[in-house]
Amino acid sequence: MSEDVLKNDKKNKIEWWKSQGIEPYGRKFTREPVASLTPDRKGIVSIAGRIMTIRRHGKAAFCDVMDQSGKIQVYFKKDILGEILFERFKNLDVGDIAGLKGELFVTHTGQLTLLVKDFVLLSKIIRTLPEKWHGLKDVEIRYRKRYLDLIMNPESQKVFSLRIKILNAIRNFLNNLGYFEVETPMMHPIPGGAEARPFITHHNALDMDLYLRIAPELYLKRLLVGGMEKVYEINRSFRNEGISTLHNPEFTMLELYSAYGDYQEMMDLTQDLISCVLREIFDSQEIDFGDTRINFGLPWKKIYWEDCWKRFGIENWRDKNKIKQVFSDLHLDTEGKEDTFELLDLLFKRKIEPELIDPTFIIKFPVEISPLSKSWPGDPSMVERFELYVGGLEVANAYSELNDPIEQNERFIKELEGPSERPKVIDQDYIEALEYGMPPAGGLGIGIDRLVMILTGSLSIRDVILFPVLRPKQ
Repeated sequence: MSEDVLKNDKKNKIEWWKSQGIEPYGRKFTREPVASLTPDRKGIVSIAGRIMTIRRHGKAAFCDVMDQSGKIQVYFKKDILGEILFERFKNLDVGDIAGLKGELFVTHTGQLTLLVKDFVLLSKIIRTLPEKWHGLKDVEIRYRKRYLDLIMNPESQKVFSLRIKILNAIRNFLNNLGYFEVETPMMHPIPGGAEARPFITHHNALDMDLYLRIAPELYLKRLLVGGMEKVYEINRSFRNEGISTLHNPEFTMLELYSAYGDYQEMMDLTQDLISCVLREIFDSQEIDFGDTRINFGLPWKKIYWEDCWKRFGIENWRDKNKIKQVFSDLHLDTEGKEDTFELLDLLFKRKIEPELIDPTFIIKFPVEISPLSKSWPGDPSMVERFELYVGGLEVANAYSELNDPIEQNERFIKELEGPSERPKVIDQDYIEALEYGMPPAGGLGIGIDRLVMILTGSLSIRDVILFPVLRPKQ
């Protein structure tokens, strides 16, 4: 039967309900979660949810009703409901949302069931849910019609429930350490805080271009100047770049700053925070991710950035000719890249990153690619910075914050000389803020979407973002 025929049938049922003086789209209904019901519960109980199956047997029927907390079997019986209510039941469809009242009993197979004594229609479905036994397998439809994905796929419900729990656990952890959760602007006059191509918008009243934030970093550090010593923001940031299983133009980051700290404090904090999430939500230090099993047991491995290249025979990582020779020896395409750091980044992504399964800190980066980080003691060519890799993915980035306004301005000027995906403008207001004195500090950014991917065993970022950005349907 075609979808149009089915829709017409359901629309006719809507008219039938109206002819009975009943709203097919109801109002408030007091109920309790089905997961809270137990066999020893006595008296009348009220539940509400979506009818997922109907198994009719003449003058009786069994249905499965699902709410956010779970699913329960319900039993409609003509002898109990009477002629009028049972006739209404016959005009219910799979997918309808109903409120039901009745008494609990346990079937001879041991299944908790609600014997329905009264019910109301709360929302009449017009379309048809995907076929029950096959569920919603089409990945494209799952992402475009997330509401159907959540109805039909319990695993999707579980993933997003876990995402919420992970965020709550992060907030509780940081709040208990005395961090303040703050909000900073999402529209910036100057894009800053990270290297990426920004989204541009325009403010009509002020007649000025604004940029959706790439990162909240420079605003959060202004708060350190103002005396807020421990701050964090779970923020939405935007980068006008490619879409993949690891990238969505709109994404969620945790960014935090601790006055009088450094990158070592951030390293300890990162370990403690993720370990806390694992302990409280998963009760395990091991997670299955794809074909691998990640062991989060402490302590986590640490590797110096400079040492990453020695396995390829690169003793001097500034030797571009040697780096290109390694590409040739490994039969890797340089993808037209000529810059030393771009080549090293490509080599890292191709040959090193996929092997970093258990949590691994890569430490001590060149100053050229870390313009906001404090210099390494005794070696101004390097900085106090780390990146965290888990499951072959970059999950976090942190450093000791550069709080010298003169050096910061010089770093920004040098940045202007190199290629950039964003407008080349120095944030002079940020420099001025530093001139009022910012305490030494540690800063940390964690990619929430990627962390949730790993902890829930999801292999695509689209599986952990409720409404990912998709190409329009043609």
